[in-house]
Amino acid sequence: MKAETVDRGPAVRRTRDRRDSRWDEHRRARREQLVEATIAAVSKHGAGVGMEEIAAQAGTSKTVVYRHFADRSELYVAVCSRVSEQLTRKLRVAMSSSRHPREMVAAAIDTYLAFLESDPEVYRFVVHQQLLDRPAGSSGQLPDPISNLSDLVGEQAAALVAGALESAGRPASAAAPWGHGLIGLVRSAADWWLRADRPMSRADLAAHLTDLAWAGLAGVVPTAPTPEEET
Repeated sequence: MKAETVDRGPAVRRTRDRRDSRWDEHRRARREQLVEATIAAVSKHGAGVGMEEIAAQAGTSKTVVYRHFADRSELYVAVCSRVSEQLTRKLRVAMSSSRHPREMVAAAIDTYLAFLESDPEVYRFVVHQQLLDRPAGSSGQLPDPISNLSDLVGEQAAALVAGALESAGRPASAAAPWGHGLIGLVRSAADWWLRADRPMSRADLAAHLTDLAWAGLAGVVPTAPTPEEET
């Protein structure tokens, strides 16, 4: 005999939907808490932090962590996404802090270096992939958050250059390679600075990189008037 399916009506379905929605929100909030705990554990124990230390920092067990993240790789991608959002937001603020292109470049470079200096272990964890369960960026696997981060930051720099070129009536076709090239320059120098145990101050490194970058941009990017020149 065929079992009869009973539809208990829209009221029951709405109650079930609300329960599902509350559970989804709980899981989302719990994932956010675990990401925050991972960042804190990395700051405390270093970029090679273990899952046991992450779980302890979160006040829970590895079993609970794996209930919300399939493996270490998925947790790594979530941490990288959080860090990239924070960094790109700071870069947007830095780049909008001045109308003078050179000052905008200087602010962006210093912001990137300040991110590194504020927590070198988190930088190492994010930028230099640790041993993962699944390689990020491989075919059919997790997305590569570092490539995404570099692309996002490069697009911010390219937009800055494009705006300056367009205001001068020049074609903006060079903006993308210049913007992404600038990010490659800063990232490579920042990696060296960290490996060499910061042999100079952040301010000095930012000034050197700004001088180098601006030496190439100054001939093609117009200079906006300074506040003193406008008055």
